[in-house]
Amino acid sequence: MSNSTITPWVVGNWKMNPMHADAVQWVEQLQQLLQQNPIAAELCHIGVAPTTIALTSIQTQLKSTVRNIYTVAQDVSRVAGTGAYTGEVSAELLKDSGVTLVLVGHSERRELFGDDVEILQAKLQHALNAGLTVIYCVGESLQQREQGLAEQVVLQQICDIASIVKPEQWQNMVIAYEPIWAIGTGKTASAADAQAMHAKIRAGLQQMTAFGGNIAILYGGSVKPENAAELAACPNINGALVGGASLNAHSFYQIANSFAQSK
Repeated sequence: MSNSTITPWVVGNWKMNPMHADAVQWVEQLQQLLQQNPIAAELCHIGVAPTTIALTSIQTQLKSTVRNIYTVAQDVSRVAGTGAYTGEVSAELLKDSGVTLVLVGHSERRELFGDDVEILQAKLQHALNAGLTVIYCVGESLQQREQGLAEQVVLQQICDIASIVKPEQWQNMVIAYEPIWAIGTGKTASAADAQAMHAKIRAGLQQMTAFGGNIAILYGGSVKPENAAELAACPNINGALVGGASLNAHSFYQIANSFAQSK
């Protein structure tokens, strides 16, 4: 069973997908599924991270759902407030539009777009100071795992932000562990391996903050309906950050339901 004091999170990261009509249909399908077989909000938080261009339209469409579904931004600017920063969306603009959660540190941002420690610290600091909840992503490469460095790399990624998070802001943090070699590859860390890493992350968080025992730690990396129940049964896995499977409303619903039933 998952940690009974932590309500699981299941968040779908759509990345640069889908087209508008497909997004609208996805929401309609999820709404129908939740209408037919509700998942109580107290058993599982559910969120979806659409593209920036779709954030407000999806948010508006989700308002008619039978339960609360969070709209999550996939990224945030390293610049705060407003100003002459073409193409940027600040934490304050997200908050003003009603978006209250944001992903920071996804491996695709780190590897493809150069989000280094300094940039991630700025993004995280601005997001937390604006009152957003941050889903902070960590994870190791296959080479790092094979060299026995997985735990060291992941814990260092959390230590990288420890000086930025104010003591009271840890309660607005969610950690998502995504082994890079399992993202979009069809490969998934075994439940035992995922649980072992989550336990290490939990221990590290408890050393950093008094909120360490209450921070949700999500697993990401080829999560699908077929492995969701096994992952949900692990004591330190408090939900999932779902990539490809989240583009199918039925698959996403099944994953959320698996974590809700683990409570």
